[in-house]
Amino acid sequence: MNVYKELHKWIEPSVIARQLAKEWGEDGLIWLDGDGSKLGEKITIAANPLKSVSCQGLPDEKDSKSPFTALKKLPQGHWTGWLSYEAGAWIESSNCWKKNTMSILYMACHDPVFKFDLKRKEFWICSSEKEKIYSTKKWLKKVSRLDKEEPLRRNIIAYNSWKWNTTEEEYIEGIKALKKHINNGDIFQANLTRECFCKYPNSSPLEIFLQLRQSCPAPFSGLIVGSGESKNEAILSASPERFLKVWPNGKVETRPIKGTRPRSEDKIEDSYMASNLITSTKDRAENIMIVDLLRNDFGRVCIPGSIQVNQLVGLESYHNVHHLTSVINGLLPAYRSWIDLLEACWPGGSITGAPKIRACQRINELEPNPRGAYCGSIIHIDWDGTFDSNILIRTLQRNKKELIANAGCGIVADSNPLNEVEELKWKLIPLLQSLEK
Repeated sequence: MNVYKELHKWIEPSVIARQLAKEWGEDGLIWLDGDGSKLGEKITIAANPLKSVSCQGLPDEKDSKSPFTALKKLPQGHWTGWLSYEAGAWIESSNCWKKNTMSILYMACHDPVFKFDLKRKEFWICSSEKEKIYSTKKWLKKVSRLDKEEPLRRNIIAYNSWKWNTTEEEYIEGIKALKKHINNGDIFQANLTRECFCKYPNSSPLEIFLQLRQSCPAPFSGLIVGSGESKNEAILSASPERFLKVWPNGKVETRPIKGTRPRSEDKIEDSYMASNLITSTKDRAENIMIVDLLRNDFGRVCIPGSIQVNQLVGLESYHNVHHLTSVINGLLPAYRSWIDLLEACWPGGSITGAPKIRACQRINELEPNPRGAYCGSIIHIDWDGTFDSNILIRTLQRNKKELIANAGCGIVADSNPLNEVEELKWKLIPLLQSLEK
């Protein structure tokens, strides 16, 4: 498919997004964001999708359909959306999954698309049709006259308005239960999460996302607003973690995160936190377990001998936390595609545990609610077939009249329950506080 690109003078992404929302409404709006770092240099924004695809329900429910079958049937184009954690039910039918009222899959096709390079300050109009480039340029002339970032329209969500679905004591008991399973040899690691929720405020997803991205910038963040059957659903993410990327030449990459410490404005304290994380045998072991799991997942579809660990437990520092991140690469044979890799690796090992399916079963026993899009992925397929996805951590979900936030910790044999509770706060509290400032 031919794709036409035209360079336009720089306009701030928020200006474009707000003007698109005014013109066509927010239903179907997408914003694949970045933080300006090497991994987060690019931004993609689009609205008014040509078509959308939604899947709801689990395999044994009436009118449900496989999200992976739906993905395989997508025609060529520029597609963006989300895949929920419970999509795993279509791969592994055991008792690992809870019914979720949000869409299991939402995908929207856009043309034209706006792309931004934060490093070079370049702004491109992209389309599969020359006529759309021309008509979009005419629209941008009007927008250019308004190229001034408006102040944030803050919609305060008080921190104390969030309600938790489990208490800290219940979370600690869950950690202890997982440690017993680990000591008995049932599992090696499991990611246990907590959920909180509040009434959805009288605000638009875009304006809430603008608040979130200001306080919690991250390289794989984004906003997806549902349309059609997924209307009144949205994903607002500040994720630092890539799940899978597949290039047209078959090269693949995953960047699992395991290990967290908070940042500090005091440089000495901040350096201590980073050093403490790098030298933590517990955090390093936790990360290496997931590296082994993902190498095994890659091995199901990649060319034998092509899988390489190009970074093992490297330190990566973000706005609010330090993380340990590993990087694994492989190569797909010509007869395999991104959808084969996605099925082989779903759900992501960094948010499940090892062995994966047994960890999912234990998670299902201890977590009272479905995860929904949390621990799933924002997924994106470009016109040239490039596929990219994140792990939906540090993420808010809009489900009709509720706003939902989650965080989790990887539990291993030497996990200290009180320390895990603190780690969960390092991850989640900056997200919640960003919405009340």
